Order: sequence, then C-alpha cells, then structure tokens
Amino acid sequence: MELRLDGARVLWPDGFGPGAVGVSGGVIVEGGAGRPVDLSGFDLLPGIVDIHGDGFERHLAPRRGALRDADHGIVALEAELAGNGITTAVLAQFYSWEGGMRGPEAAARLAGAVAEARARLLCDLRLQLRLETHIIDAYPEAEALIDRAGIGYVVFNDHLPHAALSAGKRPPRLTGQALKAGCNPDKYLARMQALHDMGPQVPGALTALAARLAAKGIRMGSHDDATVETREWYRGIGAGISEFPETRDAAEAARQGGDFIVMGAPNVVRGASHAGKISAREVIEAGLCDALASDYHYPAPLRAVLDMDMLGILPLERGWRFLSAGPAQGLGLTDRGRIAPGLRADLVILDPATGQVGATIAGGRIAYLRGDCAARFMG
Repeated sequence: MELRLDGARVLWPDGFGPGAVGVSGGVIVEGGAGRPVDLSGFDLLPGIVDIHGDGFERHLAPRRGALRDADHGIVALEAELAGNGITTAVLAQFYSWEGGMRGPEAAARLAGAVAEARARLLCDLRLQLRLETHIIDAYPEAEALIDRAGIGYVVFNDHLPHAALSAGKRPPRLTGQALKAGCNPDKYLARMQALHDMGPQVPGALTALAARLAAKGIRMGSHDDATVETREWYRGIGAGISEFPETRDAAEAARQGGDFIVMGAPNVVRGASHAGKISAREVIEAGLCDALASDYHYPAPLRAVLDMDMLGILPLERGWRFLSAGPAQGLGLTDRGRIAPGLRADLVILDPATGQVGATIAGGRIAYLRGDCAARFMG
C-alpha cells in the first residue's frame, strides 16, 4: 500500500509541525508519491509501543475452562489493540506457581497461539515472560520456552506472601486463588509454603539463570520494586528494567543506576495506584519514568497522555514519547517509535477534538479505521 498523508499536524521527532508523510512498502518515506489522503484537522503520531500488558487474558479465557482455542481470541485482541492506537504489544505472560492462566501450560499455549497467528496479524505481538523467582525447579523448562518461542524480554516477579508464610498464617484470599487455579486450597497452601522455604536458594539460582539469559541478549527486568536494595540487587544480576516501582526511593534508585523505568498508564488515569503505591503522575513529574504501559487496560496509554495534556502536567508532544520512542528504546526496537524516513510505518491518526483514534496503520497496513477518518481514506 502506498499513501501520502497530507494536512495533519505531525508529531516529528522534534515536536509537532506540518508536512506530508509517505507510506510505501511498509515503511515511512519522505513525502511519498502514493494515493493522497487529506488529514486536515487530525494529528498524526507514531504508533504506540505497549511495553507491558496483560489485558489479553480476558480474550483468551473469558471464563475459566470455557474456551481452549486461542485463535479467535488473538484476532479479537489485535482489534482492541489497533482500536487504541497500539501497533506493537508486549504480552506479559506469567510463568508461575499460581497456575491457571498464570501457569507454565498457559504460557506455552499463548506462545504457540501467537506464533501460529503472527503471519496473519498486522500489529506486532511479542511476548514477555514474567518468571516467578521461587520456582527454581521450573527454570529449565522456562528457559526452554524462552528459546523455543524467541522471547526477548523476561521480568522477575515474586508473588509469594512471605510475611504470612513466615508467621505460619493462612494468607488472605488463599481459597479464591486456589479455586481460580483449579487446585485444592490445602494443596495450594502446601505448594506456597514449599516454595517459600526455598528462599535461601533463590539468589544463586536466579543469578545463574540471569547470566545465561544475558548471554543470549535477552532483556531483563524486575516487577514492583519496593526498596532501593531490591532494585540494586536486580541491577547487579543484569535486570536493568524496573517495572512499576512501588516507592519513590526505588524509582530514584533506578534512575541513579541508569535503569529503564516503566510505569502503569492506568495509574496515571486514576491519579493514583489502585494498590496504594506511588502515583505514576508523581514519578513522571519527577523525571523518573521512561515509558508508560497499558498494564491491565489497553485504552489507558492513550487516555493517560491526553489527561496529562488536559491537566497541564505534560503537553501531548512530550507525553507521547512515553508511548512510542521511550518504550521502543527500552525494548531495543530501533525501527519504530518515531516518524522518520526508513522506519516502520506504524502510525496513529487521532482526532484532537474527541481524543479518539480515527485510524491505526501497522507496518504500512490499515489495522483500524472509523468515522470521518474512514471517509477521508475512501475519498
């Protein structure tokens, strides 16, 4: 498809300005000699690179055990991504003792489904493996999946309720979590206790695993850093991405150490963390953020930057970097995140009057088109 997109306010690498954007052969070209499309009154921005999102779970398992075929779910997922201006999506899949949608079997199914669907997709879907630190015995299988599926981004999590387990108490919400995973609550508690007891072995095993992953060029991060010591420890084993630091101290430690910092866009939209942690707006205003992620809600990245612009926290042209150039840099994707000749033609056409996406172009192909913007394309 060859297009010449004229008349829009374009977000160039140095800010908004006029100009024509050409699309040819899946990449952005200077000017362009393709079919002209008048986008007067619209904004033209780089496609959103979602560095971490787990909102896909409802597409693949709307009810526990109800659907086994992930194919139609992947198609529906792509439609939602494109409708929200997301052209590259990192699907944050757990590899955890928690079971169910977070278990190793679910991770393998998702990897297979994405691989099978990839040739038919317009948006670029990638995988992140969220590896629970205490499942040491499962490290070899997790590493094999990483190799087999070509997963380039691994984040370390620890969701064990250590305080309760150390005190010999029954953790809150245990029964609900166990039933959700299809497990007897008593057996689930025994599983958690056994993993908790392996704590002294975790640092050595995780350090060795991280060294192997680093040797393969895999990016690594940690999730929900609460303390300076935690962030520094993970940096020491090569996990240079800090996802959703929970405190100002942890975020500042990440910045001082040169780490890449990701915050959740829903936190920005809410104005505060739903879990009572640090406000993402505070982190952004302090210069302690490099990228915003959808986390659990795909509409949130676009809404977050529009809200910050409206509230005078950050103008759109600066806020958009948290959705495009920033996350692309964090993932090492040098072929996207900006509007410049030679880069992937990943573009979002936005109606500034309504804040709605009029069209999304992914890899030079139209992935989403609606309303007045559709009329412009159809002439």
